[in-house]
Amino acid sequence: MIHILDNHLAPEQQPLLRSMFADRKRLFVDLFGWNVPVVDGRYEMDQFDNADTIYLIVADDDGGHAASIRLFPSTRPHMLGTLFPHLCPLGVPVGDTTWESTRLCLPQRHGAGRRRELRNMLFSTMVDVALDRGIERYTGVIPEPFRKEVLSLGWQAEPLGPAVRIPGGPIGAFLIHVRTDTPERLRWSGVYSPVLDRVPA
Repeated sequence: MIHILDNHLAPEQQPLLRSMFADRKRLFVDLFGWNVPVVDGRYEMDQFDNADTIYLIVADDDGGHAASIRLFPSTRPHMLGTLFPHLCPLGVPVGDTTWESTRLCLPQRHGAGRRRELRNMLFSTMVDVALDRGIERYTGVIPEPFRKEVLSLGWQAEPLGPAVRIPGGPIGAFLIHVRTDTPERLRWSGVYSPVLDRVPA
């Protein structure tokens, strides 16, 4: 079951969101060692977890967080434009139809095969949400080895600049174009499949 959460302040969404923020803390802070904000010692949340955010969350059989990704409008202060503009020598792409994709959370407990399935579910839903809502481009910043993988999946995508080394390894920015043929392009690499159990909030 995948949830598309526009209103993360709704009381009924709080258990799933808390589960997500806790998993993000375990992955990004405890495992990866990122220097990012932690709330109450348990939840990884930053300034971009706010009322403008859309969360795509795969729930497990018990209703807890299994995997997630965060979407954010580029017309608001966002991660790439605020924290990492130097990754885009030609400028950070912004506009009403350009959104940022960040915080892909695939917990280690799932194992490699299951993480790939969850990633594909989230990427498929990202594309479906874009086509439903008139989003034409996604940007983001990720570790360079993963950027190479993302750019090779079949969708029309490009780097926004060279990789830059930071503590923990090199990172780079990317741009993904979402068009009507994007689902078919992602099918070529086995990434895309329609997500039938979607729960809009």
